[in-house]
Amino acid sequence: MKHRNKKKILSRKIGPRKALIRIMAINFLLKEKIKTTEAKAKAVRPIIERLISSAKTNDLATRRKIIASLNNIEVTKKLLEKIGPRYKERAGGYIRIIKIGRRRGDAAEMVFMELVK
Repeated sequence: MKHRNKKKILSRKIGPRKALIRIMAINFLLKEKIKTTEAKAKAVRPIIERLISSAKTNDLATRRKIIASLNNIEVTKKLLEKIGPRYKERAGGYIRIIKIGRRRGDAAEMVFMELVK
């Protein structure tokens, strides 16, 4: 039974799924806009939003928490110095998902994910 189990599986086992979400979060935070499938965007959105919310407070504990979840110093620095202060007074909803149609090969719903200005 799958009671109270709301995570997206994305047709992967747990290791590859965690790696995919981590890599997508890193790429999104570096570029601030990516093109991906709707299912992947919906799976990675809450993780990125939690990281941005915690990056509003720039202290050592937050830095260590973000480094532990992303394993990337460059992204952590950008998140704490640029992205976090940008959304200081915003309560949430940092990411916009815009549908752009279906992919030609397998008809997967494609979206643009971008940071709200």
